[in-house]
Amino acid sequence: MPVDELPANDERSRRSRLPDTVFRSASAVVGLVTAVWLYFLVSGRDGGALFTARVDGPALGRVVGGFLFMTVLWGWLWYGIKRLALRKLVGLSRDEIGLVFQSRMGRPFDLGGLLRAHSERRVRIADMIGRRGRFFMIGMAGYAYVYTRIALDPQPGFLVMGLQESLFDALVFNWVMLAVYYSNGFLGRVAYGAQTRIMDGTLGRANCLVIFTLWTLFKFIMVPLGGQIALRFPPATYAAVFAIIWTSYLAGDGLSEIVGSLWGKQKLRVWGLGDVNRKSVAGTVACFLGSLAVCLWIIRANGLGLPWLGLALAVSFSNTVLELVSPRGTDDFTMATGNALLCLAFGCLVY
Repeated sequence: MPVDELPANDERSRRSRLPDTVFRSASAVVGLVTAVWLYFLVSGRDGGALFTARVDGPALGRVVGGFLFMTVLWGWLWYGIKRLALRKLVGLSRDEIGLVFQSRMGRPFDLGGLLRAHSERRVRIADMIGRRGRFFMIGMAGYAYVYTRIALDPQPGFLVMGLQESLFDALVFNWVMLAVYYSNGFLGRVAYGAQTRIMDGTLGRANCLVIFTLWTLFKFIMVPLGGQIALRFPPATYAAVFAIIWTSYLAGDGLSEIVGSLWGKQKLRVWGLGDVNRKSVAGTVACFLGSLAVCLWIIRANGLGLPWLGLALAVSFSNTVLELVSPRGTDDFTMATGNALLCLAFGCLVY
């Protein structure tokens, strides 16, 4: 079974330490972002109007409700769906499934042996089902909430306000993921189970934690960046700009994994956190076409002019290149940030 060359003993030892390094680095990043957020919240300085949302009963209720539904209930549902896929589609035994859903950091995890006994393509498909099924709901729920509010009330300051609320939610979520990072209990399995790729081997949760941490960092960066974008565009275009930044990225990134897992030949070697790091030409093409189709639909639905077609092409090309060349686990951050910067540049040129 073709697998990336597994590392020699010294490299294996280095990789065995990587999950701890990722945990410490992620803790430092989330701690720093939280400290800045708390500083503005407590001090009430000018930045407080930029970085902080109201932390009151409704806000805390939203966070608790989101945790119970998205992390516990929704995570448990897709954990179960992935278990079923691994059992019925891949043919893993009960013991093998148990090893897959553990943190994989406390004992050796023989990915090579697993792939010699089972189809790598089917393992990739099971990984994709769990990841994309769970993430699609989380991503689209957050997107729909903010997009609807912007569309109904396109005020200059609202785009920033929506991002403030999203940042608060992301910080709480990230601390939860850090808390259960090493856990093999119920919360650890449902929080990471559907999202963690088998193909990443021992580094599965490390890859996931990098994604979650960079996503929080992106939301932190997007608060001031969103404020600048709001200054450059007419309020009537806020919803379209928001959709181009987020939806084109979600569509391109999602389709690249779906198409690549189902039909792609994994021959493009890339760098990243994982024991097997390969992508496919089919997935790369799907990323561009999916991103472009979404951008064109948004432009047509909002009745926007010809210059926006240039933005659609630029965003789709950027999504495709960044999805391909970014180290695995970082493309969510680079694609979304690239989209935001392109929209800001477009606003400066056109408006």
